Amino acid sequence: MKILIIAAHPDDEIIGCGGTAARLAKEGNKIYTLILGEGITSRDKKRYSKNRVREIKELKKQLSRANKIIGVKEVFTYDLPDNRFDTVPLLDIVKIIEEIKNKVKPDIIFTHYEKDLNIDHQIVYRAVLTATRPLPQETVKKIYSFEVLSSTEWNYPLSFSPDVFFDIKNTINLKLRAVKEYKSELKEFPHPRSLKGIKLNAEYWGMKAGLNYAEIFKSVRVIR
Repeated sequence: MKILIIAAHPDDEIIGCGGTAARLAKEGNKIYTLILGEGITSRDKKRYSKNRVREIKELKKQLSRANKIIGVKEVFTYDLPDNRFDTVPLLDIVKIIEEIKNKVKPDIIFTHYEKDLNIDHQIVYRAVLTATRPLPQETVKKIYSFEVLSSTEWNYPLSFSPDVFFDIKNTINLKLRAVKEYKSELKEFPHPRSLKGIKLNAEYWGMKAGLNYAEIFKSVRVIR
């Protein structure tokens, strides 16, 4: 099978489904990643500066290394403005997704949850659904939403209710190794986007399903 991960920012893909992607890659599936945004320029009043351009290049190197660790075959990147996807016509984002989707022809897509706090995540979800309308020739048969720590659980009232649990006991260490590559994005515990927070979250959801470690998803559309 071919799996396409579609995320807004570098590190969303590893935090959201890095363990699952690593497991699926080990099982012989081909994994691809599409990152739509540059993921960094919202931190300044002015979008671009010499330092930020340099940091974006470094973040893309981190992205490449992280995805290589979990077995991703190819990474596609675009530079949509960080936390400003709502300033870009939705159609433009849909067309990017359609371009990569038509190139990869995935069977499964993993992407953001529709009610994340982050506006970019919300828009990516909408764009994915638009780009994968269930027409007869559509290759995508399954779409799953993942949680992204410090976004999904920070949007109140809480609404993410997973119905798919992937056992990542054998790939949790690969996920953590991949996350470590994102040196500029990792935080100190008790921030959710810390190594300890990510591991604790996998243990928490694993416990809910009788597993040591799990990644969780909300099924959006599953055609059998």
